[in-house]
Amino acid sequence: MAQTVTECLALGTDSVNLIDEVKAGSYNVEGMTQAEINEMVQRNVDHLEIILTYAPVDSDDDTPDVKGAASNLKTTHVAAVTTGTDYIAAN
Repeated sequence: MAQTVTECLALGTDSVNLIDEVKAGSYNVEGMTQAEINEMVQRNVDHLEIILTYAPVDSDDDTPDVKGAASNLKTTHVAAVTTGTDYIAAN
């Protein structure tokens, strides 16, 4: 059975939470350098960007169309990409 858009977005929930928690200062980064924190945030931004571009390549492809899905379904994921990118730029 093919995944749904919602299931694909659920795969990114941990990345959304990590990015938001790092920015808020509530994620445990003890012992990490700022460069390591930025790399961790970037990996999670990259993960979300990949998920947000999921789309079928043709009518036979059962890949969920996350890219074409309603923006309200992707709000937290898109916001986390922006938050993560801004965090890295500021740090």
